Amino acid sequence: MNRTDMEARWLEHYDAGVPRTLAPYPERTLLDYLRDASREVPDDAALWFKGRTISWSELEREADAAACAFAAMGIGRGDRVALVLPNCPQFLIAEYGAWKLGAVVCPLNPIYTDDELRSKLEALAPRVVVALTPFYDRVCAARTGTAVEHVIATNIKEFFPPLLRLVFTLAMEKRGGHRVELRAGDLEWRSWLAPHRGHRPSAAPPGPQDDAMILLSGGTTGTPKGVPAWHQSLVITAVQFRAWTRACLRDGVDSILLPLPLFHSYAACFVQAGYLVGRHPLALIPNPRDLNDLVKSIDRFKPALFAGVPTLYNALLNHRDVKRGKVNFRSLKVCASGSAPLMAETKRRFEEVTGAAITEAYALTESLIAAIANPISGTRKVGSVGIPLPDVFVRIVDADDTRKDLALGEVGEILIRGPQIMRGYFNNPKESADMLVRHDDDMIWLHTADLGYLDDDGYLFIVDRKKDLIKANGMQVWPRELEEALAKHPAVAEVGVRGFADAARGEIAVAFVVIRAGMKASEQELREFCKANLAYFKVPARVVFRRELAKSMIGKVLRRELSLEPSELARQTAQ
Repeated sequence: MNRTDMEARWLEHYDAGVPRTLAPYPERTLLDYLRDASREVPDDAALWFKGRTISWSELEREADAAACAFAAMGIGRGDRVALVLPNCPQFLIAEYGAWKLGAVVCPLNPIYTDDELRSKLEALAPRVVVALTPFYDRVCAARTGTAVEHVIATNIKEFFPPLLRLVFTLAMEKRGGHRVELRAGDLEWRSWLAPHRGHRPSAAPPGPQDDAMILLSGGTTGTPKGVPAWHQSLVITAVQFRAWTRACLRDGVDSILLPLPLFHSYAACFVQAGYLVGRHPLALIPNPRDLNDLVKSIDRFKPALFAGVPTLYNALLNHRDVKRGKVNFRSLKVCASGSAPLMAETKRRFEEVTGAAITEAYALTESLIAAIANPISGTRKVGSVGIPLPDVFVRIVDADDTRKDLALGEVGEILIRGPQIMRGYFNNPKESADMLVRHDDDMIWLHTADLGYLDDDGYLFIVDRKKDLIKANGMQVWPRELEEALAKHPAVAEVGVRGFADAARGEIAVAFVVIRAGMKASEQELREFCKANLAYFKVPARVVFRRELAKSMIGKVLRRELSLEPSELARQTAQ
């Protein structure tokens, strides 16, 4: 079957009103949409945070002040600004302020350890870091020897409503590590912005082809790499999102609740771009693990779209108020799920309890998220991640001979092509060439290293990973990082790590360890050792001991051959 016939199959399943192409895409940036909203609907709600509403005009004014404050520090076009922040207004204000100068934003996971954070600061070389106060000391410890010149510390309470701000200051601020003593040359958010409020930046804004942010991805090797997203690519993602959801989401009316972190590509591209272009009020949830707060936020904010991952849907199902039927989910029109495989039972139970359908999608950071999704109102096949969005194309090729296309139903490597696919990794031409390959059709295809197949209707089913990336609670865990951390323990002779499916967390990392002769180590000891060297979500859920590990002829540990014994598997199921 030729590719035109294949495309025709999935186009038949588009919802009514979704065009086969959205080209030509606007030659604009998200800042243009922010400016339009602040001018045309200045008093409408842009953000909701812990009960406080921020209008489009206020968001624009704060971003202007941040731009002027960055400019006063010497930040300009092409400079990088790192954000070590949870979901809060300061994240978006700093981001838009940096963008207004043509600077590039680097969102980083706030729970990185010192070593992890240092390696990212060394690789990305930001000149300025904006950090939440509890993370300030860690950033300071990691910045030594890097390009970081200043750290701007901001308190989570900056945009709290008055009563909550007072309660937080009296009861929680000091106990939670939110009060810090700044080092020389560093700045506090309010005093940094204050002199610049009411001013606008004089610098020329970025163009559609300029880089906007650098997101981190494991790619095919599991080694974290930077994925630059240019400004128009975010607009393309937003236009695709809007076309796909227009039948059920009303511009400027229906709201989005975001518990996923803005440093993750799912939120940074898909949700952020969609809310700006569609003018959807956006509720920011700073800590999705605080399920009580999340449930209360759903009830108070009444979102139309909920952006989640499988582990979060599982967690909601297990919340006591949800079990008792005390949570009102009637406002939900779309529940998006991505970043990890969605189990059929989770989908069934959540839809049964809430009445809201979950729409599963598939993408990579390298595709800047918009790629494959199930129709909103049309056929959603259990186990499928959906069909290509407008102007996105999918091929299944032989995993060993990627020039050979496979027939429908045959499992092979998934290749993606689209207008928003990354242009290459940050400062990494070799791995860029491995991921982005020009084929015989003279088109550049993104090699996902994931395995799957297309059915007779053009729906994509993910079967396995060619790469070994583990998605624990929707977060990326690279086996190599865990192996290197465990190998530092004096009692560890050999180690291999692989992921296993887990009903609660999507996947878990299990470490298989060979202990050195004459030495001892317990599972708890090795997990505690990992906690000192890795972010908590990367710590292996299990450590099991073996006399030897399966290896290739050259001595490489064969991760796919690492397996749990029936008794260990039973223990895993019971946990």
